[in-house]
Amino acid sequence: MTIWLNLGCSDDIRDEFINVDKSYPGEIGDEPPNFLRWDLSKPWPWANDSIDYVLARDIIEHLPDKIHTMNEIYRVLKPGGIADVEVPTTDGPGAFQDPTHISYWNRNSFKYFEHGNVYRDRFADSYGTNAAFRIRHWAIENSDDGPRLIIQLEAVK
Repeated sequence: MTIWLNLGCSDDIRDEFINVDKSYPGEIGDEPPNFLRWDLSKPWPWANDSIDYVLARDIIEHLPDKIHTMNEIYRVLKPGGIADVEVPTTDGPGAFQDPTHISYWNRNSFKYFEHGNVYRDRFADSYGTNAAFRIRHWAIENSDDGPRLIIQLEAVK
């Protein structure tokens, strides 16, 4: 069985995904059957190595603990599982303008979670980092709010 997660989905409900957010724009009880109300700052409800694909678009900057977030993405992904992450970068105003953004990211932030990177190798044990990803692709795209990082990660297990 293939399982895909759409984290921080808000009203972007995708049929083929488990759509996850701590709130839903409609009334409680009106959520579609493939929606899960969950606070992603807490431990995630999925088993280790159970998820094939994670879409994290405009969500990780809203979560307070980068290491927890990346460790949970890694923990739930199957070996070779893919995470597509989109986040406003600190290279522009988008990272800072939204008052609900509480963690700040740029391309270098992912060095601490990249398998074989000297930053991860040096700091993983002392930071409590379990996550180890291969960066398959990354790009910077312009938006109305400034540059956005689009990065694809593969779980190395």
